[in-house]
Amino acid sequence: MTPEFDGDRILLTDLERDALTEIINIGVSRAAKNLSRMVRDQVHLSVPRTEIMSRDQAVGWLSHRENSSLVAVGQNFRGSFSGQALLIFPEAKSLELVRTILDDGLSLEEIVDLEQEALAEVGNVVLNGCLVVMANMLKQALDMSLPRVMRGSSQVVLLGGNVNDPGEMVLFLTIDFAVRARNINGYIALFMDFPSLSAIKSLIGDYIDGFEDKE
Repeated sequence: MTPEFDGDRILLTDLERDALTEIINIGVSRAAKNLSRMVRDQVHLSVPRTEIMSRDQAVGWLSHRENSSLVAVGQNFRGSFSGQALLIFPEAKSLELVRTILDDGLSLEEIVDLEQEALAEVGNVVLNGCLVVMANMLKQALDMSLPRVMRGSSQVVLLGGNVNDPGEMVLFLTIDFAVRARNINGYIALFMDFPSLSAIKSLIGDYIDGFEDKE
């Protein structure tokens, strides 16, 4: 399947967008189950949003939603499609998350000391759960980098030390999640550049064709 372009944009058909949303939903549901086990509570998810926008526009979107400092766990993934996966929290919620998953008997000082390591482990479990399911459904394999914890503004957590042009167009996938009983909320986000979006479009075409062949 050859990707269609609108100027410098690759377009997904309605069917392809529905298929991508289904795949993301299944991947994020696995991630939510992993997080639910860690926090010992139910995790509520929003419907995934898939939009093509510039990196700067993505920063603006998150800044509008969260005007406080943020904490993010990021992992790069590479394979037939590549990009960056992020688990993002308002900074005020990150310590509450760590407190929830660690031993209740620990002091606040001990929890603070373990915060970085605990957040990296949460990100690794959640993001890997999401991406492994997506890759399996598309019959691909992905290599994942080690998780890294970032703190700061929307620009810091979404762009970090990225040398790419902030005006570069990317596929920006976001899902809100909340652990309401524990007052924890955040986002799972995926960045993929245009070569990866082209690859995703082709893989989704194969995924759709597989269903049609079974009918």
